[in-house]
Amino acid sequence: MFVLDSRLQQDTLPLGDFPLCQLLLSRDANYPWFILVPRLAGVSEVFQLNGADQLQLWKETTVLAEILKDEFSADKMNVATLGNVVSQLHMHVIVRKRDDIAWPDPVWGRHPAVPYSDEQVVAIRERLRPLLSGVEDFKFVEG
Repeated sequence: MFVLDSRLQQDTLPLGDFPLCQLLLSRDANYPWFILVPRLAGVSEVFQLNGADQLQLWKETTVLAEILKDEFSADKMNVATLGNVVSQLHMHVIVRKRDDIAWPDPVWGRHPAVPYSDEQVVAIRERLRPLLSGVEDFKFVEG
């Protein structure tokens, strides 16, 4: 049975569900930082997914990255699975801009996380709603 890792629960806000992955927003307002977590138990590596799930993960990652790149005018999209702290498989999809606080360095551990205000979270949800509503089988969770 799938259970979201407690660290991901603590560090993110749920936005919705793709067919395979739960879409989360990192609680760090320094960057538009999103995380996709396949809703499968016991998976820590992409290669542990069967072929169909691997393709679905990349499809969902690609769709999300394209939407975010356009919507947030990204200079670069950072897409990665690390899992050194949280072993549960999760894909980071981070909008990077030349004027962000960590550019050109990686975002991890560079600067303390800045929490979103409730208003900022609502604004991100509303900004993404029309874009993700057009994605087949995506379902928003209300928060």
